[in-house]
Amino acid sequence: MTMPGPFMTVHRAPLISATARNNVPAVYWRSDFARNGGLLSYGVDLGDLFRRAASYVDRILRGEKPGDLPVQFPTKFEMAVNLKTAKALGLDVPTSVLLRATEVIE
Repeated sequence: MTMPGPFMTVHRAPLISATARNNVPAVYWRSDFARNGGLLSYGVDLGDLFRRAASYVDRILRGEKPGDLPVQFPTKFEMAVNLKTAKALGLDVPTSVLLRATEVIE
């Protein structure tokens, strides 16, 4: 499992390469990792977070105090599974996982 952050995002290509070269299944935090050859990604839907943040910006610009706004937690998550990588690692991905995935890469 890789941790989210700018370092991992910037260095995603060598990270994915190293896991594949060493035959290590890895789970990443953004779907673009799976699209670039990673096995699986699971994390918050960033587009949904940005849309929800826009409503907070609007409320603040209209005069509400940021400290008075309720804390919001992510409510929408996405999972991508790369079947080509799974096959290269010799893994069978269960149907139940494939059915829950928002994106299956073949």
